[in-house]
Amino acid sequence: MLTIENLEVVYEDVILVLKGVSLSVPEGSIVALLGANGAGKTTVLRAITGLLDIHRGEITKGTITLDGKPIHDLDATKTVAAGIGQVMEGRRIFTEFTVEENLRIGAHTAARGKVESGLDRVYELFPRLKERRKQIAGYLSGGEQQMCAIGRALMAEPRYLLLDEPSLGLAPLIVQQIRDLVVDINKQGTTVLLVEQNANMALSIATHGYIMETGKVVMDKPAAVLREDEDVKEFYLGLREEGAGSFRDVKHYKRRKRWLS
Repeated sequence: MLTIENLEVVYEDVILVLKGVSLSVPEGSIVALLGANGAGKTTVLRAITGLLDIHRGEITKGTITLDGKPIHDLDATKTVAAGIGQVMEGRRIFTEFTVEENLRIGAHTAARGKVESGLDRVYELFPRLKERRKQIAGYLSGGEQQMCAIGRALMAEPRYLLLDEPSLGLAPLIVQQIRDLVVDINKQGTTVLLVEQNANMALSIATHGYIMETGKVVMDKPAAVLREDEDVKEFYLGLREEGAGSFRDVKHYKRRKRWLS
């Protein structure tokens, strides 16, 4: 179980970004973390994976534990070794390297004898990458680059995979492919924490969902319940009753204000 309790994060000693966030990711599950830009979703992932220092961030309160053991003081390399992998927003592949070179870089914490078996697994999940394994990664399509980024993270054989906006900037057909791949990865035994603005996609595969607003978790329910919640339908799934207005209408503003109180 990956657990965050009462987490506060400050950037540059003055900007309070996370304000007492608590959530849990049970082993074997897919958990969705939803919210608008600036809600704090990426900061949650940085706190888990030891990347806050790079962005001048610091945990000032709370804990992050994996199977009951604290990991919030680990650096990024030790976090990977502990069994947590991350695919960052924007893919961040090495564009001048080949596909296979990118994948091998992801295996830097793996035992030497497991690199080839890791490649076999990634190529089985992503046949397109096998076809392009000698191609320079910068010439891949956006969807193929996302596959490469996910495959690179899988090379370390993580127990928990953190995905930051994997559908961002992709065509609907490719988003569907990425969705199905996340399900396949989970079925193979990898737990997934999925950060997404595409709530439809995320809640269609998640078992549980959390919604963040301005650094706080404002909703915490099973994914099936969130899909039927009227506020979630309107604010995150793009479904409004006939005649409903915009977010700036007074009654909707009051409902959102109630979430944040």
